[in-house]
Amino acid sequence: MQSLKITALAAASALALMSGLTPSAQAAGFYLQDLSAKQAGNAYSGAVTAKGSDALWWNPAAIAGSTTKDLSFGAAYIAPKGSVDDTGSVIVRPRQAPAAVGGNPVSKDPIANGVLPSGSFSMPLNDRVAIGVTVTSPFSFETNYDADSWARYNADKTRLTTVDIQPTIAYKVNDWLSVGVGLNAEYTKATLGNALPNLSAALPDGAQVLEGDGWDYGYTLGAQAQHKNVTVGLSYKSAIKHELNGNLKISGLLDPIATSNTTIDGLSATFSTPSQTMLGVTVQATDKLALHAQAISFGWSEFDTIKISAPVSQAIPEDYRDTVSFAVGGDYVIDPKWTVRAGVQYDQTPTRDGHRDARVPDANRIDYAVGTTYQMTPNFAIDAALTYVAFDKSQLNYTTAAYAGTPVQTPVLIKGELNDASAMVLAVGGHYTF
Repeated sequence: MQSLKITALAAASALALMSGLTPSAQAAGFYLQDLSAKQAGNAYSGAVTAKGSDALWWNPAAIAGSTTKDLSFGAAYIAPKGSVDDTGSVIVRPRQAPAAVGGNPVSKDPIANGVLPSGSFSMPLNDRVAIGVTVTSPFSFETNYDADSWARYNADKTRLTTVDIQPTIAYKVNDWLSVGVGLNAEYTKATLGNALPNLSAALPDGAQVLEGDGWDYGYTLGAQAQHKNVTVGLSYKSAIKHELNGNLKISGLLDPIATSNTTIDGLSATFSTPSQTMLGVTVQATDKLALHAQAISFGWSEFDTIKISAPVSQAIPEDYRDTVSFAVGGDYVIDPKWTVRAGVQYDQTPTRDGHRDARVPDANRIDYAVGTTYQMTPNFAIDAALTYVAFDKSQLNYTTAAYAGTPVQTPVLIKGELNDASAMVLAVGGHYTF
């Protein structure tokens, strides 16, 4: 039974990790872009060309040539809705005919509501050089499928938290060009769980929980060029190779596979989050109106496999595709105190048809955003934005197996749909200069 135990661990780790990075409600894949209440108001169409500390995540050149200290802060409340529905998922237990996975065929709102905080600070060292830091949480979420959900063998309870700390230095080269560079230090913690089938449908399910964390590093480069009323922003955020170290617990398996119940420490899993190349243009059309357009190319194909260390020693294919997002929007100054803004963004999903499962029920989406800034005092302003995210309908088709490579291999063929999916995002923040 020792070989069975090892391969059961391999299957368990694969099932827990392979889709452990669940998509956010606001941006495609598992990236959260809700990192500034001000930038959210125009659907991030002006983020890479914006000035100030709240734009540091998108472009480290944003603070070059600043003359005051700048503190920005905020939080976004994300409320996703949707239904992940079974359309014929099947489990094939050893020496048994294929059968329905059973359970509730409709899973309502499996992605949990959440609050995403962020904060940034910058200060000039002289009239050309500025330093700053931004603290964000770009890949955080929580999902919770019910214990009786049809998706339980593929996804149960998942929680991912990241904290990204980006110290930055920026330099104003001349009157029209600014450049900047940032180091991204990212802490990631994950708890991933799903059910395991016992060999008889009459028996209750087992369970597995994988926990891990780790620090990993990347970088961001940026530039902004301005000529008269036109500003162009360009930045590159590197992929980050993550390594999570932790343990896997398997419980609830009954004879003849009860010996596979175990805890294994010292596991690690490695994967890469995508690079981002951002290009944007802002045109100051009038004294009051600024128009923005921005495109982002995501290197999602870098999330191609998840490699799991010994004794599991597996590489799990993910097969994500590179994607692009496009956003347009504008800001309008009503008076010296009030500014309003609006924007629209289209964002592709990196998941592919035929390789999309219940833990990642992702889809293309369009974001519609409105926002405002109110200058309460000469030094302090508050920002607010409201975004509605409309998801396309998408199909779930995925085949996996528990206890793969053993005499009790149990294939699970996932077949489902993402229906009626949307999200509301309310972002509130402020910025203070001194």
